[in-house]
Amino acid sequence: MAIIHIDGKSYDVKEGRNLLEACLSLGIDLPYFCWHPALGSVGACRQCAVKSFKDEKDTKGRLIMSCMEPVKDQLRISVTDQEASAFREQVIGWLMTNHPHDCAVCDEGGSCHLQDMTVMTGHSYRNYHFTKRTYKNQYLGPFLNHEMNRCIQCYRCVRFYKDFAGGKDMDVFAAHNHVYFGRHKEGTLESEFSGNLAEICPTGVFTDKTLKQHYTRKWDMTYAPSICQGCSLGCNIIAGERYGSLRQISTRYNGAVNGYFLCDRGRYGYEFVNSPRRIREIAIRNSTLATITADDALRHLKDKLTGGRVIGIGSPRASLESNFVLQQLVGQDQFYLGMTHTEHDLATLALKILKQGPVRTPSMQEAAAADAVLILGEDLLNTAPMLGLAVRQAVRRQPTQDAMNAAHVLAWQDAAVREAMQDRNGPCFILNIQPTGLDEIATRAYHAAPDNIARIGFAVAQVLGAPVTVITDLTEEERQLVQQIADALSAAARPLIIAGYGMGNEASLRAAADVSWALHAQGKPAMLSFTMPECNTLGLEMLGGLRLDSAVDAVLNGEVDTVIVLENDLYRRMDKHTADHFLKHCKDLVLLDHLYNATAEKATVLLPAGSFAESDGTLVNNEGRAQRFFQVYGATGAIQESWRWLLQLGAITGNERLRHMQFLDDVTEAIAKRQPVFAGIDHLTPPADFRIAGQKIPREPHRYSGRTAMQANVNVSEPKPPVDDDTALSFTMEGYRGEPPSSMIPFFWWPGWNSVQSINKFQVEIGGSLHDGDPGKRLLEPNGNSNGNGHIPWFTDAPEHFVPMAGHLLMVPVYHIYGSEELSVHTPGIAERSPGAPYIMLNPDDAKRYEVAEHHQLQLAVNGHPYTFTVKINPALHRGMAGVPVGLQGIGIAEVPELGKL
Repeated sequence: MAIIHIDGKSYDVKEGRNLLEACLSLGIDLPYFCWHPALGSVGACRQCAVKSFKDEKDTKGRLIMSCMEPVKDQLRISVTDQEASAFREQVIGWLMTNHPHDCAVCDEGGSCHLQDMTVMTGHSYRNYHFTKRTYKNQYLGPFLNHEMNRCIQCYRCVRFYKDFAGGKDMDVFAAHNHVYFGRHKEGTLESEFSGNLAEICPTGVFTDKTLKQHYTRKWDMTYAPSICQGCSLGCNIIAGERYGSLRQISTRYNGAVNGYFLCDRGRYGYEFVNSPRRIREIAIRNSTLATITADDALRHLKDKLTGGRVIGIGSPRASLESNFVLQQLVGQDQFYLGMTHTEHDLATLALKILKQGPVRTPSMQEAAAADAVLILGEDLLNTAPMLGLAVRQAVRRQPTQDAMNAAHVLAWQDAAVREAMQDRNGPCFILNIQPTGLDEIATRAYHAAPDNIARIGFAVAQVLGAPVTVITDLTEEERQLVQQIADALSAAARPLIIAGYGMGNEASLRAAADVSWALHAQGKPAMLSFTMPECNTLGLEMLGGLRLDSAVDAVLNGEVDTVIVLENDLYRRMDKHTADHFLKHCKDLVLLDHLYNATAEKATVLLPAGSFAESDGTLVNNEGRAQRFFQVYGATGAIQESWRWLLQLGAITGNERLRHMQFLDDVTEAIAKRQPVFAGIDHLTPPADFRIAGQKIPREPHRYSGRTAMQANVNVSEPKPPVDDDTALSFTMEGYRGEPPSSMIPFFWWPGWNSVQSINKFQVEIGGSLHDGDPGKRLLEPNGNSNGNGHIPWFTDAPEHFVPMAGHLLMVPVYHIYGSEELSVHTPGIAERSPGAPYIMLNPDDAKRYEVAEHHQLQLAVNGHPYTFTVKINPALHRGMAGVPVGLQGIGIAEVPELGKL
């Protein structure tokens, strides 16, 4: 620690950080633009000037830029010095020279960092009276608006887009005093993280286009803390609502999970909540009632649930509470996990490895701190994008440390570090069935069949000392690769191994486990990360249940009268022909869901379920971290949370297991009590009766203006706000105005800090955890008894070498960040970025053998049923394989991987 003196007061701060961070961590307001806690310092904007003094006798001092000054013991500065204040005011005058006076119409108005910093410096009037410089704006795709005239040249956008996220299609272009940030020609931004520009930009140059389409001032939205539904990583989000529709998703800072950023699917895939395909009314097939109420539906179902044999099918995209209540309603032996056989096998294996093995699965921020990475069969930018972003930061660790040692610079001195690093990256090895977006940062990228990738992983584990059967038939190239990977992992201080569901291959998970366990046996703090298919796949697997195949058998054998399906489209879990056959034999099919899908077509009873925006619940991410999400607005009409519908069904049928359950807290307490693996989830957030100074926590900002004149023709009086009996949040602007518990922060705001930059006021230190800890609770920790080779549950046998079969193609899954996920594809912007029609990816030799070329149509049989695909040629794909996109219209998840016959 160092002692520094600021305006006559002494403070203990961490040595080696920059002075701006130290001031902000101490709660001292100091304006800035170019600096960002995740990007470091470049000293471009000159806005954070302070006065520095040599010692206590120095009265003159000198101006320094606090973001470029390292903290040193006995450093003396003044933030309030008159000369420093005048300089900061003058600087913002320069920056505002050409900035338009358009706050009233700017999307950022009222939540703008530029406005906050202008007020903070005391700048009021402009001295520039001539024609302002103007630029032509660019079309940047469906996610972002571009308004270059507002730019103040802070360089944050290109530093994030190019340097941090690895984007290639956006840059800064300059000629004398004209500086332009954009593409060399207009077009859709290609990066999976482009939407972060709307939060990175301190002005209104880059703004959220989806918000603009149903624009609302940010202080007029109702907010709630939530969890992204787009993949298994559990990124924290803030959902914003107005007039009963979801308007925006923004980042909710979590120092252990997603930090300051989100991927574009997570940020923009929310509009399925507002989709015209929403199920909003109760439907009962062949009912003669003109309008069906909840009571009608419950009476209709009572006899079916009490007089017949009932099973329940859960869902990996439904909350833990909803799955648990369904399990209790039908009974443990009648509850089926609503996953494909491949998903179930992979999730079961991953859970077994994480529970029985000695290696810890890291949070995303821990993954970003790794100094060597091995990825087995995972295209992260399409299956777990934010983990891919973490890997980009991980490969910088080793060269950053080298640059710090050689050039004597600190990690936050971004420009100096990057100049010293040049294009060097730390060890990163990516083995996948085809090229990935991260191959450019890889030490080696190798493309092979799934089993061959697993074999290389097993060979690496064997070189590292794992008791694995020796693999003798590797090629010379593969042997060299194995030795290179093993050497790099052995030399690393914090190696990270990543695998998952991307190839649909269990052997790759076993190989990844063996590699990490072998490193652990060497005494290294190795990390092992598995991706999962959906937002609650691991939670559902931990809850436990029977295979979906068994449900099909039970129905086809006539053992079941009623099937309750929870938030699941079975046409994504089975091939179309199996699903048709299964649903045809269901006597009664009760579906609780929020989007109309193919399964809804077959339902005899349809109950409208709340989406994540209208529900409270818990999800467990791929790390085993349980996190709570909250409804941002009350469900309307017949819509209810799925767990609430199921509790009502339990009440009318007299289900003893669901007695005394009425509210969310009742359900979470029951889960924690009856399932020891979930111990503690009832304390993820304060209970519903939690109050601060006798007040709830408001979802609406104190600036909220309530109903606008838009509704004056309907009613001039305010409607009564809904009452939230399940949480300590209120649906009003009335409530506690101080800082709430970190797990329940609905929005980040602080006096004088109206933009997202206000996060610094909620952190223990800049870039660190929130004041009372980051939200969530880890439910899985490594087996503490596995400290030596004798206690490690090794996987000893590698799969056979892949050999193409004559007349057959091994179908392997291909995932797309836009299009493969079930819900987000109902968002117009995501649909626009989707590949569209199904295709089949072939090696050129296979295409030649079957006499097809790019864009030709190819027909093949999958599970005995014919499919027609458009051909794409990929030279990197192994001969004898065919890549088929998952989730696109016409292709269900269950279609791959299988052998396809021509």
